[in-house]
Amino acid sequence: MPEIPAGRPAVASSAGLGLFGAPRAADSGGPVCSRKGCRNTAAWQLLWNNPRIHTPERRKAWASCPDHVEWFEEYLRDRGLWKETLPLTADQPMETR
Repeated sequence: MPEIPAGRPAVASSAGLGLFGAPRAADSGGPVCSRKGCRNTAAWQLLWNNPRIHTPERRKAWASCPDHVEWFEEYLRDRGLWKETLPLTADQPMETR
């Protein structure tokens, strides 16, 4: 394993993840924004479906902080994948079907 220079935090490899980071929990225990490199607490969930590989009722979800929710919506809408954007609250946790 390569040595990490002093003063630089160790970062897990994100090979193959492209624009999105691996799912993780914020210090508060809640979800973190799915945008690669963003460590902000998620406030939104974007439900999507790829009709070429998912059944119509299937929903996948990405978590988003307020700074990236518009970016995610545009990304998903441009590809015909976006279904719904919902607030991410304690009474409405991440939803996938």
